[in-house]
Amino acid sequence: MTQTTAPSTTTGAGPTAAPVGVTLLNLKVKILRFDPERDKKAHWVTYNVEAQPGDRVVDVINEIKWYQEPGLTFRRSCLHGICGSDAMLINGRNRLACKTLVRDVAKDGGTISVEPIRGLKVEKDLLVDMEPFFDAYRAIMPYFINESPAPAAERIQSEAEADLMAHSSNCILCACCTTSCPIFWVNGSYLGPAAIVQAHRFIFDSRDEATQQRLNIMNQNTGVWRCRTAYNCTEACPRDIPITQLIEEVKRAVMFQQA
Repeated sequence: MTQTTAPSTTTGAGPTAAPVGVTLLNLKVKILRFDPERDKKAHWVTYNVEAQPGDRVVDVINEIKWYQEPGLTFRRSCLHGICGSDAMLINGRNRLACKTLVRDVAKDGGTISVEPIRGLKVEKDLLVDMEPFFDAYRAIMPYFINESPAPAAERIQSEAEADLMAHSSNCILCACCTTSCPIFWVNGSYLGPAAIVQAHRFIFDSRDEATQQRLNIMNQNTGVWRCRTAYNCTEACPRDIPITQLIEEVKRAVMFQQA
């Protein structure tokens, strides 16, 4: 891969205006760029920027896009760690750019490297094709299924029943876990950790009536048995979901179904 350095641009706006007493950090931001209309392969481009220690990496990337490289392409939306759209590889680790603080990944004069998440086709720069990921999500029937007559009030759960799916219901479908999984990298048919977590959320929902169907999906050769318990997914999750543990719980549920 080739590497180029873009000239720095001094601006009077953006996140570089630091409050009194806050020292700006001088950073190099290496971004893996790819434009399918011009490039045969991806290449690194380095940008010089200034940032406050408390800025987020997404602020830095926005600064580059707004004032240095308007053609830089990436996803972002809520900027508060809820939508999950700005997942990317930051310093070699899957993270959400809106939750990652500059001070946690670089010091003054340091370098931040940014790449697209792995295992999905790169459309342009940091933008990847998410359709295979959402195909896996749709495959586990990620919706409430209950054919029984609706009660007069709500369908009641005990606290213990709700706790069974407390972790899996926190997933925001950012794909950090799935695209950190080496099995997913080499076998695109594997549903992946995020889809299994979503299946867990419904399998262990006492109000849902499609447990058997979802366990059958999990028992296929694209399901839970592809997992090799590498723990990459758990380490990558920005919501601190114990993903490996949830996958093991689904495995046990499949085995009990067969017993």
